Amino acid sequence: MALLEDLKWRYATKKMNGQAVPEEKLNYILEAARLAPSTSGLQPYKILVVTDKQKLEDIKKIANNQSQVVDGSHLLIWVAWDHFDEAKAEEILLRTGKERGMPAENSIAYKNMLVSKYGPQGKQWQADRMAKQAYISFGLALAAAAEQKVDATPMEGFDNEALDKYLGLNGWKSVVMMPIGYRDEEGDWLVKHKKFRLPMDEFVEVIK
Repeated sequence: MALLEDLKWRYATKKMNGQAVPEEKLNYILEAARLAPSTSGLQPYKILVVTDKQKLEDIKKIANNQSQVVDGSHLLIWVAWDHFDEAKAEEILLRTGKERGMPAENSIAYKNMLVSKYGPQGKQWQADRMAKQAYISFGLALAAAAEQKVDATPMEGFDNEALDKYLGLNGWKSVVMMPIGYRDEEGDWLVKHKKFRLPMDEFVEVIK
C-alpha cells in the first residue's frame, strides 16, 4: 500500500524552492530508472543529468520558460536512439550474453533477427519505438521519486530539435525531461488542489 500512498502524494510540481536533493535520493531514482524493463534488454536510452546553472537557464528557454528547470535541484533528460542502431544492439546483446554465459553466436543470431524485424519499418518507426522504451524507465523514476518524497515534474513541453542541437546529440534524440526538487509550498498554485483521476470503474474495462 505504501506505493499507492506515495503516488497519491505526488503531483506535477509547478514551482520548486531550489532545495538540493541529497545524492543518495538522486542515485535511488536513477537506479530505479536503470532497472526498468526494456524490450530485448536493449535499453536504447540513457539519462542526462544537468545541474550547471547556465545550461539550465539555456534549457529553460528551450522548454517554454518553465521555471522548474532552473528552480529544481537536478534536471533529468531521457534521450533515446534516433534509430535502431545495429552496432549498439550487437554490443549490448554480446555483453548480456557474456554476463549470462551464453555463446556469442546466440547473441549475434538474435541481433540479426531484430535487424530483420526493425529494418523494414523505417527510421521514424524505430525512433518512436526507442522513445517508448524510455518512457517505461521514466515512469519508474517518477514512482521512485515519490517514494523518496522528492518532487518531480514530467515535462514534454520543449523544442526537441533545439534541445538536441544544444546538447550536441548524435545518434540520440531527447524524449522527455524531469526536473526534480522540492515543492514551493507558497509559490505553487497547484500544491493545494485536490488530485483528480478517473474512478476505477471508468478507467478499467473488463472484457469478458
